[in-house]
Order: sequence, then C-alpha cells, then structure tokens
Amino acid sequence: MKATSSDSSWLSQEKFMQIEPQKEHHWLNQLQGKWDSETEYSMEPNQPPSKIRGTEVVRSLGGFWIVMEGDGEMPDGSAGKTIMSLGYNPQSQRYVGTFIGSMMTHLWLYNGCLDASGKVLTLETEGPNFNQSAMAKYKDIIEFISADHRIMTSQILGDDGNWLQFMTSHYQRQK
Repeated sequence: MKATSSDSSWLSQEKFMQIEPQKEHHWLNQLQGKWDSETEYSMEPNQPPSKIRGTEVVRSLGGFWIVMEGDGEMPDGSAGKTIMSLGYNPQSQRYVGTFIGSMMTHLWLYNGCLDASGKVLTLETEGPNFNQSAMAKYKDIIEFISADHRIMTSQILGDDGNWLQFMTSHYQRQK
C-alpha cells in the first residue's frame, strides 16, 4: 500500500505521542493535591492589604500538565473560581501555561523557568494594568517552602521600571 501525505502526518503524530515526561514535568507533580490558601493583596498604593481565603485542587493531565482549580472569596464577598494550567515545553525549554478567572475576561499566557535551586518557578505574562487602560508586564512566582507549603507572589512592572508586589498567597496542603 502506498503511503499518502496524510499517512506520514499520522506517523509523525504517533512518534510525537511517544514522548515521556521529563524531570521538569515531574517537578510539576509536587503541586498535585488539595490545598487551603490565604491571600493578602493590595491593589492600590497606600491602602491597607486585604485578605481572602480559598481552596485549590491540583491534578495531573497525562503527566505533562497540571490543572489547578481554585475556589475562593472575592473582595466583595462573592465566590470566585480560577483555573491555571502549567506544563513544560522541551523544545523551548520553558514552562508554559494559562490562567483564567470567573472575575476577569483576560486569558493570561505564562512563560517561565525554574531558578538554580529548583524551588522557585517564575512565570512571566502580560495583561491589563490595574486601571485597565493599557497592558502591563506581570510575574507570578511559585516557591516551595516545604512539601506542604508553597507561596505564590504576583508582581507588576510599574511605569518607573520597578517591580511592585501586590499579592501573596500561602498554600497549605490539606492532610
């Protein structure tokens, strides 16, 4: 039987499907589980920080991706939901992912890397600035303090060229 161009495409996909998770994918596995969170944030300078609580369930998707589904309070007392996906792209040698929330219309696209210690994942992204008038650069930084405690901080690049941390979330693994 003669192979067609669509047959060779299938063979390429079949070869692609045989990739095994790499150490970077395994790093993501430590995020799996059920977590309680407490977030402190300040969206306006010179304002006292506010606190909200939530939960997060993190699961693996085929050993290559993790999906993080969060539920929590919103500042106005309503419930908010978030979904973050993270994976590792061996071709670019970068962690990649997305973030969406029930309280926003922007799809956040992540691109990041681990630090030399292997404990801190810095994810770069771009999105609307606080007053929604322009786009700004952001960093979400995930740091493992222990196997059952991680911190995520969020920063925005200010007009002055300095990074401003506006949110810190502590996650404790549920026992």
